[in-house]
Amino acid sequence: MFEQTTIVPTPWWARALGWLGLPLTGGGLLLLIVRVAGWLPLPGPFALIRELPTTAAATVAVAIGVLLGLVLAVFVDRESLTVRIGPAEVVLSRPGSACSVPRGEVAVAFPDREQLVLLGRTGRELAREPCHLSARRLRAAFTERGIAWADQDPYLSSYRRWVPGLPEIPATAHALFAARQAAVKSGDESDQRELRTELGHLGYVIRDDHKRQYWRQADG
Repeated sequence: MFEQTTIVPTPWWARALGWLGLPLTGGGLLLLIVRVAGWLPLPGPFALIRELPTTAAATVAVAIGVLLGLVLAVFVDRESLTVRIGPAEVVLSRPGSACSVPRGEVAVAFPDREQLVLLGRTGRELAREPCHLSARRLRAAFTERGIAWADQDPYLSSYRRWVPGLPEIPATAHALFAARQAAVKSGDESDQRELRTELGHLGYVIRDDHKRQYWRQADG
């Protein structure tokens, strides 16, 4: 019998709300700041708008606000996750990227703050993606397809804080931890992700909390 794919998408209305609501909010807010809240100090280019005739100032303020809202909408939409649980694989996709994991390797799925995490049978992290989907919908989707669901990280008590010089961590891993700590402090998400993967290859699972790194080793 053919096994269908279970799909849990970000609701279309939520994505539409972002694309419509953020630009409109940006336009209205900048217009309010420029024309009504005249006492607020503004950086040079925005302050110049106040010197324009009323109609021109309103048009320019709204146009710039809408543009800024669209830029923000792009970043927000990048976190619109769709989860597909098929016969052979689990796919976590976002606009512009997708992560595929063989279904047989996934032991448990759980939410970690605003991320969805998949773990393998040895405790190794298989995937971690930004996620704002309903935990109830995800729990139903995974359990119906025979994949365990946990309300939090089942290894939560096993993590230790990383500090330079821990004797049980080899120098190679310490170098990666140090580089990733710098990326965490600077907010470089791309570097954080890449270095998390590198540490994963060495058997380390990372959890961030308030710009601090916590680690555990995957069993086996």
